[in-house]
Amino acid sequence: MRALSIAATGMNAQQKNLEVIAHNIANINTTGFKRARAEFTDLIYQTERASGVPSQADSNIVPEGAHIGSGVQISAVRNVHLQGALTSTGNRLDLAIQGNGWLQIEGGDGQTYYSRSGALNTNAGGQLVNLDGLLVSPNITVPIDAIEVIINDTGQVFARLPAQQDLQDLGQITLATFANEVGLTPMGGSLFAASAASGDANVGVPGDAGYGTMRQGYLEASNVDSVKEITELISAQRGYEMNSKVIQAADDMASIISKNIR
Repeated sequence: MRALSIAATGMNAQQKNLEVIAHNIANINTTGFKRARAEFTDLIYQTERASGVPSQADSNIVPEGAHIGSGVQISAVRNVHLQGALTSTGNRLDLAIQGNGWLQIEGGDGQTYYSRSGALNTNAGGQLVNLDGLLVSPNITVPIDAIEVIINDTGQVFARLPAQQDLQDLGQITLATFANEVGLTPMGGSLFAASAASGDANVGVPGDAGYGTMRQGYLEASNVDSVKEITELISAQRGYEMNSKVIQAADDMASIISKNIR
Protein backbone atom coordinates (compact mmCIF):
# COMPACT_ATOMS: atom_id res chain seq x y z
CA MET A 1 0.00 0.00 0.00
CA ARG A 2 1.62 3.24 -1.21
CA ALA A 3 -0.06 5.36 1.47
CA LEU A 4 2.29 3.89 4.08
CA SER A 5 5.46 4.99 2.28
CA ILE A 6 3.96 8.35 1.27
CA ALA A 7 2.99 9.18 4.86
CA ALA A 8 6.41 8.02 6.03
CA THR A 9 8.07 10.64 3.79
CA GLY A 10 5.75 13.24 5.31
CA MET A 11 6.75 12.29 8.86
CA ASN A 12 10.43 12.33 7.93
CA ALA A 13 10.11 15.77 6.32
CA GLN A 14 8.27 17.20 9.32
CA GLN A 15 10.89 15.77 11.66
CA LYS A 16 13.62 17.61 9.74
CA ASN A 17 11.44 20.73 9.73
CA LEU A 18 11.19 20.46 13.50
CA GLU A 19 14.99 20.24 13.74
CA VAL A 20 15.31 23.47 11.72
CA ILE A 21 12.82 25.23 14.02
CA ALA A 22 14.61 23.91 17.11
CA HIS A 23 17.90 25.32 15.78
CA ASN A 24 16.26 28.72 15.29
CA ILE A 25 14.84 28.78 18.80
CA ALA A 26 18.14 27.62 20.31
CA ASN A 27 19.88 30.62 18.68
CA ILE A 28 17.28 33.22 19.59
CA ASN A 29 19.94 35.18 21.55
CA THR A 30 22.90 34.52 19.22
CA THR A 31 24.42 37.75 17.90
CA GLY A 32 23.96 38.15 14.14
CA PHE A 33 22.14 34.83 13.76
CA LYS A 34 19.87 34.43 10.73
CA ARG A 35 16.85 32.16 11.05
CA ALA A 36 16.42 29.26 8.63
CA ARG A 37 13.31 27.97 6.89
CA ALA A 38 12.75 24.47 5.52
CA GLU A 39 11.57 24.33 1.91
CA PHE A 40 9.57 21.30 0.73
CA THR A 41 9.11 19.74 -2.70
CA ASP A 42 6.98 16.84 -3.89
CA LEU A 43 8.51 13.56 -5.03
CA ILE A 44 8.17 11.74 -8.35
CA TYR A 45 4.69 10.95 -9.69
CA GLN A 46 3.39 7.61 -10.94
CA THR A 47 1.07 7.84 -13.93
CA GLU A 48 -2.09 5.76 -13.67
CA ARG A 49 -3.63 7.27 -16.79
CA ALA A 50 -1.82 9.57 -19.20
CA SER A 51 -3.39 12.79 -20.41
CA GLY A 52 -3.35 14.03 -23.99
CA VAL A 53 -3.72 10.57 -25.57
CA PRO A 54 -6.77 9.04 -27.30
CA SER A 55 -9.11 7.19 -24.96
CA GLN A 56 -9.69 4.63 -27.73
CA ALA A 57 -8.46 4.21 -31.28
CA ASP A 58 -9.19 7.39 -33.28
CA SER A 59 -11.33 8.63 -30.39
CA ASN A 60 -11.42 11.73 -28.19
CA ILE A 61 -8.30 12.94 -26.38
CA VAL A 62 -8.15 12.37 -22.62
CA PRO A 63 -8.27 15.92 -21.14
CA GLU A 64 -6.61 15.08 -17.86
CA GLY A 65 -4.82 12.05 -16.55
CA ALA A 66 -4.30 10.42 -13.17
CA HIS A 67 -0.93 11.07 -11.54
CA ILE A 68 -0.29 9.77 -8.02
CA GLY A 69 2.52 11.41 -6.06
CA SER A 70 4.93 9.45 -3.91
CA GLY A 71 5.41 11.91 -1.07
CA VAL A 72 7.50 14.88 0.00
CA GLN A 73 11.08 15.77 0.80
CA ILE A 74 13.02 18.78 2.08
CA SER A 75 14.66 20.41 -0.92
CA ALA A 76 16.49 23.21 0.91
CA VAL A 77 17.04 24.86 4.27
CA ARG A 78 17.08 28.56 3.42
CA ASN A 79 18.71 31.14 5.67
CA VAL A 80 16.55 34.26 5.87
CA HIS A 81 18.98 37.20 5.78
CA LEU A 82 16.73 39.88 7.21
CA GLN A 83 18.09 42.69 9.38
CA GLY A 84 18.08 41.96 13.11
CA ALA A 85 17.40 44.64 15.72
CA LEU A 86 20.38 46.74 16.83
CA THR A 87 21.12 46.56 20.56
CA SER A 88 23.28 49.11 22.37
CA THR A 89 26.09 47.50 24.39
CA GLY A 90 28.30 50.43 25.39
CA ASN A 91 31.38 48.44 24.28
CA ARG A 92 33.40 50.56 21.85
CA LEU A 93 34.68 47.49 19.99
CA ASP A 94 31.20 46.14 19.28
CA LEU A 95 30.07 46.76 15.72
CA ALA A 96 26.71 46.30 14.05
CA ILE A 97 26.06 46.42 10.31
CA GLN A 98 22.94 48.35 9.40
CA GLY A 99 22.02 47.24 5.91
CA ASN A 100 23.81 44.94 3.47
CA GLY A 101 27.25 43.51 4.02
CA TRP A 102 29.37 41.02 5.92
CA LEU A 103 32.47 41.40 8.03
CA GLN A 104 35.44 39.48 6.65
CA ILE A 105 37.14 37.07 9.04
CA GLU A 106 40.44 35.28 8.43
CA GLY A 107 40.07 31.61 9.31
CA GLY A 108 42.87 29.55 10.81
CA ASP A 109 43.02 27.61 7.53
CA GLY A 110 43.78 30.76 5.56
CA GLN A 111 40.30 30.99 4.05
CA THR A 112 38.18 34.11 4.36
CA TYR A 113 34.86 33.68 6.13
CA TYR A 114 31.98 36.11 6.53
CA SER A 115 29.98 37.09 9.60
CA ARG A 116 27.29 39.49 10.78
CA SER A 117 28.46 39.15 14.38
CA GLY A 118 30.43 42.26 15.27
CA ALA A 119 31.33 41.31 18.84
CA LEU A 120 35.01 42.19 18.46
CA ASN A 121 37.98 42.45 20.79
CA THR A 122 41.74 42.83 20.57
CA ASN A 123 44.32 40.07 21.00
CA ALA A 124 47.64 40.34 22.84
CA GLY A 125 49.14 42.16 19.86
CA GLY A 126 46.31 44.70 19.67
CA GLN A 127 44.81 43.23 16.48
CA LEU A 128 41.05 43.28 16.03
CA VAL A 129 39.64 39.74 16.39
CA ASN A 130 36.26 38.06 16.80
CA LEU A 131 35.20 36.08 19.87
CA ASP A 132 37.11 33.02 18.65
CA GLY A 133 40.33 35.01 18.23
CA LEU A 134 40.17 35.05 14.41
CA LEU A 135 41.53 38.19 12.75
CA VAL A 136 39.23 40.73 11.15
CA SER A 137 40.20 41.44 7.54
CA PRO A 138 41.68 43.91 6.63
CA ASN A 139 43.90 43.61 9.70
CA ILE A 140 43.71 46.56 12.10
CA THR A 141 46.04 46.96 15.08
CA VAL A 142 45.06 49.15 18.03
CA PRO A 143 48.03 50.73 19.90
CA ILE A 144 48.41 49.40 23.42
CA ASP A 145 48.40 52.94 24.87
CA ALA A 146 45.25 54.02 23.01
CA ILE A 147 42.86 55.95 25.22
CA GLU A 148 39.88 55.56 22.91
CA VAL A 149 38.98 53.74 19.69
CA ILE A 150 36.57 55.48 17.32
CA ILE A 151 34.89 53.75 14.36
CA ASN A 152 32.73 55.94 12.16
CA ASP A 153 29.76 54.98 10.00
CA THR A 154 31.97 54.38 6.96
CA GLY A 155 34.21 51.92 8.79
CA GLN A 156 37.26 54.14 9.34
CA VAL A 157 39.05 53.26 12.58
CA PHE A 158 40.84 55.91 14.64
CA ALA A 159 42.65 55.89 17.99
CA ARG A 160 43.10 58.70 20.49
CA LEU A 161 46.60 58.52 21.97
CA PRO A 162 48.01 60.25 25.10
CA ALA A 163 49.42 63.74 24.56
CA GLN A 164 48.14 63.88 20.97
CA GLN A 165 45.38 66.16 19.77
CA ASP A 166 44.86 64.57 16.39
CA LEU A 167 43.37 61.12 16.02
CA GLN A 168 45.60 58.38 14.58
CA ASP A 169 44.17 56.63 11.52
CA LEU A 170 44.38 52.87 12.10
CA GLY A 171 42.75 51.60 8.92
CA GLN A 172 39.51 50.92 7.07
CA ILE A 173 36.97 48.17 7.76
CA THR A 174 35.42 46.90 4.53
CA LEU A 175 32.27 44.87 3.91
CA ALA A 176 31.54 42.03 1.51
CA THR A 177 28.30 41.49 -0.39
CA PHE A 178 27.14 38.60 -2.56
CA ALA A 179 24.87 38.21 -5.56
CA ASN A 180 23.06 35.36 -3.78
CA GLU A 181 23.33 35.55 0.01
CA VAL A 182 21.19 32.46 0.56
CA GLY A 183 23.87 30.47 -1.25
CA LEU A 184 26.40 31.07 1.54
CA THR A 185 27.42 27.93 3.43
CA PRO A 186 26.95 28.12 7.24
CA MET A 187 30.10 26.93 9.04
CA GLY A 188 29.09 27.42 12.68
CA GLY A 189 30.54 30.00 15.03
CA SER A 190 28.47 32.71 13.28
CA LEU A 191 30.64 32.24 10.18
CA PHE A 192 29.63 31.65 6.57
CA ALA A 193 31.73 30.57 3.60
CA ALA A 194 31.33 31.60 -0.02
CA SER A 195 30.22 28.91 -2.45
CA ALA A 196 29.57 28.47 -6.14
CA ALA A 197 25.91 29.28 -5.41
CA SER A 198 26.64 32.54 -3.58
CA GLY A 199 29.20 33.80 -6.08
CA ASP A 200 32.39 35.65 -5.24
CA ALA A 201 32.49 38.37 -2.62
CA ASN A 202 32.16 41.98 -3.74
CA VAL A 203 34.20 44.06 -1.29
CA GLY A 204 33.43 47.72 -0.70
CA VAL A 205 33.41 50.53 1.84
CA PRO A 206 30.50 50.89 4.29
CA GLY A 207 28.12 53.61 3.18
CA ASP A 208 28.78 53.14 -0.53
CA ALA A 209 25.87 52.19 -2.80
CA GLY A 210 24.73 48.67 -1.97
CA TYR A 211 26.64 48.51 1.32
CA GLY A 212 25.36 49.10 4.85
CA THR A 213 26.86 51.38 7.46
CA MET A 214 28.68 50.59 10.71
CA ARG A 215 27.30 51.35 14.17
CA GLN A 216 29.89 51.46 16.94
CA GLY A 217 28.77 50.29 20.36
CA TYR A 218 25.91 48.19 18.96
CA LEU A 219 25.35 44.53 18.10
CA GLU A 220 22.86 43.05 15.66
CA ALA A 221 20.48 40.71 17.47
CA SER A 222 19.19 37.44 16.06
CA ASN A 223 16.33 37.89 13.58
CA VAL A 224 14.42 34.95 15.09
CA ASP A 225 10.82 35.86 15.90
CA SER A 226 9.72 33.76 18.88
CA VAL A 227 6.01 34.03 18.05
CA LYS A 228 6.58 32.95 14.45
CA GLU A 229 8.76 30.02 15.52
CA ILE A 230 6.16 28.77 17.99
CA THR A 231 3.53 29.01 15.24
CA GLU A 232 5.78 27.05 12.87
CA LEU A 233 6.42 24.52 15.64
CA ILE A 234 2.70 23.89 16.12
CA SER A 235 2.21 23.58 12.36
CA ALA A 236 5.05 21.03 12.10
CA GLN A 237 3.64 19.03 15.00
CA ARG A 238 0.18 18.94 13.43
CA GLY A 239 1.66 17.87 10.09
CA TYR A 240 3.54 15.04 11.79
CA GLU A 241 0.39 13.90 13.61
CA MET A 242 -1.68 13.94 10.41
CA ASN A 243 0.87 11.79 8.59
CA SER A 244 0.93 9.35 11.50
CA LYS A 245 -2.89 9.14 11.26
CA VAL A 246 -2.57 8.24 7.57
CA ILE A 247 -0.18 5.41 8.48
CA GLN A 248 -2.62 4.19 11.14
CA ALA A 249 -5.55 4.33 8.68
CA ALA A 250 -3.55 2.46 6.00
CA ASP A 251 -2.58 -0.16 8.56
CA ASP A 252 -6.22 -0.60 9.61
CA MET A 253 -7.27 -1.04 5.97
CA ALA A 254 -4.50 -3.59 5.37
CA SER A 255 -5.58 -5.43 8.52
CA ILE A 256 -9.17 -5.68 7.27
CA ILE A 257 -7.99 -7.11 3.93
CA SER A 258 -5.73 -9.58 5.73
CA LYS A 259 -8.61 -10.81 7.93
CA ASN A 260 -10.92 -11.24 4.96
CA ILE A 261 -8.29 -13.30 3.12
CA ARG A 262 -7.97 -15.65 6.08
